[in-house]
Amino acid sequence: MASFAIPLSGLAANSEWLSTISNNLANLNTDGYKDQTINFGDLLYQMQGSAGNNDPIQIGSGVQVNSTTSNFTNGNVDSTGVASNMALQGNGFFVVKNGGETDYTRAGDFTVNSSGQLTDPSGDLVMGYPAVNGAVSTTSALGPITVNQAAVIPAVPTTSFDTTTNLQAGAAVGATFSTPINVVDSLGISQTLSIQYTNTGTNTWSYNITLPASATGGTGNPTTVASGALTFNSSGALTSPSGSVTGINITGLSDGAAPMSLTWNLNGASGSPTLTQQDSASATSATNQNGYGEGTLTGYSVLADGTVQGQFSNDQTLTLGQVAVASFANVQGLTQASNGNFQSSIASGAAVVGQAGVGGNGTITGGAVEESNVDLSTEFSNMIVAQQGYEANAKALTTFDQISQATIQLIS
Repeated sequence: MASFAIPLSGLAANSEWLSTISNNLANLNTDGYKDQTINFGDLLYQMQGSAGNNDPIQIGSGVQVNSTTSNFTNGNVDSTGVASNMALQGNGFFVVKNGGETDYTRAGDFTVNSSGQLTDPSGDLVMGYPAVNGAVSTTSALGPITVNQAAVIPAVPTTSFDTTTNLQAGAAVGATFSTPINVVDSLGISQTLSIQYTNTGTNTWSYNITLPASATGGTGNPTTVASGALTFNSSGALTSPSGSVTGINITGLSDGAAPMSLTWNLNGASGSPTLTQQDSASATSATNQNGYGEGTLTGYSVLADGTVQGQFSNDQTLTLGQVAVASFANVQGLTQASNGNFQSSIASGAAVVGQAGVGGNGTITGGAVEESNVDLSTEFSNMIVAQQGYEANAKALTTFDQISQATIQLIS
């Protein structure tokens, strides 16, 4: 009898709704989980005839589950402090791969395997654009992101330096002041230069740049590598030389490093001289040089665009790779796999893979994960409605059963 089929369909539909609610609640604390909702649709109506005005008389055949909808709104960001963790906020999915199968996920609780590769908890590799010598090409094929492939940065020798120094105006002729500055040779070994200033008269000073004799295998007095004169105007601004001092050559280093050719930059970024002559004690407030010694990887962080940036012991940074983000024309068409992963389908369309923060893709927060977006109060409210629906259909079913029994008794 159709009377039994209708409440039975209601029981089945509400039972599936309860199952969906239960699954949402079970994943309340699952990173990256997206809340699901069931959508119902009525079944084909049966034509019973027509009314006197020819309006059709139709009786429904029950209810069915038409579709399930995932809520892809952002979950809260939970800061974990774990460098490999990532929270994606906005549109998109992380790309993970296991063998030949590619999945997509919002769960960014990534770790690092024994090979130094970023993986999800299931061991799937996190895919992106690997870096070569610190450079990323987003047109290259996707590959695993490795965070220890550049465990050491080789030394880069110094080629230029500058100092921010004031020489005391009115100092006695013959007064001196020295500024030490460390430069790095081709072996990454620090060499200490000394710039000695000597007052030679009104608004004039001489400079003498020296290197300890031991640095070139000698003994005794320091080795002079450059010398010259400095001239200041009546306002204390350097007028000569202008721009820079070139040709500061260092050869015969005892550690076996290559010869050095240095430039002393006398102007700052604004173009103004960094050497002044004012009525205050001679002092150097800053020194800078562009070389650095060998550095080892000490840590890494993930930037908003997915760039994985390594930090090294020599205070340098180097890009290790860039995490890819995939988007889809129809996210509701994605099929769900285990461990919070999704897979593309004909309904979702092919993945469009790119960078975080570009082309409508969301941005990434490093050292954090996206929490489940399940709302506890909403699920409890839905559970009450689903329970009432189930009980109402069960009541209809028992009522039809009683009517059937009464009908059978009439016949007998």
